[in-house]
Amino acid sequence: MRSMTGYGRAETDHAGTRFSVELNSVNRKQSDIVINLPRDLAELEPRIRQTINENISRGRTNAIITLHSGENGARNLALNTELARSYHEAMRTLQKELNAPGEITISTILQAPGVMRFPEEALNAEEAWPAIDRALRAALADLIKMREREGKHLAKDLIHRLKAIRKKLKEIRVLHPDVVKRYRAALLDRIQKAGLPIASEDERVLKEISFFADRADVSEELTRLESHLAQFAHHLRSKEPVGRTLEFITQEIFRELNTLGAKANDASISQRVIACKAELEKIREQVQNLE
Repeated sequence: MRSMTGYGRAETDHAGTRFSVELNSVNRKQSDIVINLPRDLAELEPRIRQTINENISRGRTNAIITLHSGENGARNLALNTELARSYHEAMRTLQKELNAPGEITISTILQAPGVMRFPEEALNAEEAWPAIDRALRAALADLIKMREREGKHLAKDLIHRLKAIRKKLKEIRVLHPDVVKRYRAALLDRIQKAGLPIASEDERVLKEISFFADRADVSEELTRLESHLAQFAHHLRSKEPVGRTLEFITQEIFRELNTLGAKANDASISQRVIACKAELEKIREQVQNLE
């Protein structure tokens, strides 16, 4: 199980050029990939996107690919000799015409625009791809490791909250049988205070108690809740992306708790349902961080 938050970075060298790949990911319901790379490498964007999609199924991933000239970059400077001669001749001519003092040095000529420049050779994307691919996969490995570490921490927190919900559900199971008994006692007490000539074994009383017991029966909800919690715990141990699955199970647990709370007709049970919902809300927030 992985979180959607992570960071990874890697570098490789190719023909004197160092490629750097930096990845970071944050929460997002769907997969969203944003790629920033040099213009000469624009044609590689579909391959980069595909490689990321093969490894990450959910979240917003930012990929930044940069390149840096190697230590020998200064030796590759291009000198425009013809342009330098033109500058020199023009400077000497101007100096004579203006009768201006001063020396025309090599430093002056080299500082003239266009005399010294970096070669404008386009980077070959096809030749660079193997190096970029290696850096990308290394950065992805770092990113995934971080997401897995974060996922383990989230799993521990989720397991702790599942235990808290299970504890409350066990308490509800214990309390539930007494709900009908208290209703029967309260109903008979109201009949007695009203002075109605109705016996406790009257068919109408028994039918009313039976209807109430049927309406207040939460055994099915408790059974389904236990099943949902077991499914949730099972998916927490999965190595596959489980974020969407856990979101669905969380919604089902909320639905069952709402039904249980509506049918409870008991303050003690309602308090425990509220406590379960509070834990489940925290679970829902954590699940939104999972891939």
